[in-house]
Amino acid sequence: MELRLHNSLTRQLELFVPGNPERVTLYVCGPTVYNYAHIGNARPPVVFGLLADLLRRQYPKVVYARNITDVDDRINKLAHDQGVPIDVISNRYADAYFADMRALGAAEPDVQPRATDHIAQMIAMCERLIASKHAYAAEGHVLFDVASFPAYGQLSGRSTDEMIAGSRIEIAPYKRNPADFVLWKPSTADLPGWDSPWSVGRPGWHIECSAMAEAHLGETIDIHAGGVDLVFPHHENEVAQSSCAHGGAQFARYWMHNGFVTAEGRKMSKSLGNVLLVDDLRREHPTEALRFMLLNAHYRQPMDWSDASLVQVRATLDRMYGALREAPPSDDVERIPEEMIAALSEDLNTPQALALLSQYVRELNRAEGDQAKALASSRLRSAGKLLGLLQQDPKAWFQGDSEIDESQIQALLDQRQAAKDSRDFAKADAIRKQLAADGIQIEDTPEGPRWRVENKGGSA
Repeated sequence: MELRLHNSLTRQLELFVPGNPERVTLYVCGPTVYNYAHIGNARPPVVFGLLADLLRRQYPKVVYARNITDVDDRINKLAHDQGVPIDVISNRYADAYFADMRALGAAEPDVQPRATDHIAQMIAMCERLIASKHAYAAEGHVLFDVASFPAYGQLSGRSTDEMIAGSRIEIAPYKRNPADFVLWKPSTADLPGWDSPWSVGRPGWHIECSAMAEAHLGETIDIHAGGVDLVFPHHENEVAQSSCAHGGAQFARYWMHNGFVTAEGRKMSKSLGNVLLVDDLRREHPTEALRFMLLNAHYRQPMDWSDASLVQVRATLDRMYGALREAPPSDDVERIPEEMIAALSEDLNTPQALALLSQYVRELNRAEGDQAKALASSRLRSAGKLLGLLQQDPKAWFQGDSEIDESQIQALLDQRQAAKDSRDFAKADAIRKQLAADGIQIEDTPEGPRWRVENKGGSA
């Protein structure tokens, strides 16, 4: 099935044609590991991990790389303040990031390169850029000469003045042009540093990804993806230095960028106290609901994270798992519906794919007879699997990870039923409240009471 992707470089929806169909390459910018990941950090690995899964269905070999930036001034400051080497900080938060992404069901990359393991490649790239007159050394620094690359600004669509005003770069006396950006910078004795022809120093942020992408994927990669906040300056600078280091070869054929995540309509920031850490969210909510939320909006659109939306998503998952709970067990595994693959093949249209899931739920609820229900259930699970959803046992979804064991809960339910039978409604209500205090919600059905853990399922 044809795959069409929106290319940020051309600003158009394009048919995806890899350079080599036998080896498709995908690079996604990963985190700078100086803190726990917030929910906005989780959007790229979830949505572009889904893209990796889709590519793997269509091509015999996909190499998916998602890097770790483990040398950075924010890491350096934390390490200095705590009196520890930088790898103590970076390993702590990298491990937390890996745990968060696994919990969210983000596809595992084939390679997870770390910046500090590629210093030699960064130095070599700097040397090539200097030799080809695209970079210059000054006062222990190496800087990219923006004027040497006429296509600079094409990805972001910015003018030179806009790029200078909007960049993070320092306007320093050793620069030929204010827009020139740092490839290498000297380190003082209290900062991490590596030997180089120019100084004991450390790499600039942008060259890290260029060197890691070259090392693991080659000079030209098929798809480069990340958050929209990276378009400028990070990705713009990657294009310039990589193309120039490779004799003018195209760096990436397709660029993909996901939209911002806001919290209750406001940009997340420490000053507002509204930064939503994945580590916190997954302690309070089922991780499948978090994943559903991240897929609920089209990846290119901004998405607003709100308690009301999360409640709605959890209720939707309740309905889906509720339909599966009522269906007879089936060992049959139906092929993923072609219309699901078609939806995702149209620029990762996850809202359409989720709408199809809801359609399959309705079809399951309307199915008559065990055979028809089993087939509809299999279709729903198979479609959900493509999205990383609906793979739990329905009982586990509703019961969650309560610290009360099932026999204790059942004993209380039996006591409550006996109280109701004897018309002791005060005692029955007291037992319900006792269970509710432990996060156990009761649903009375014609087949008898069912229970679930409130913070793992929403309303039943």
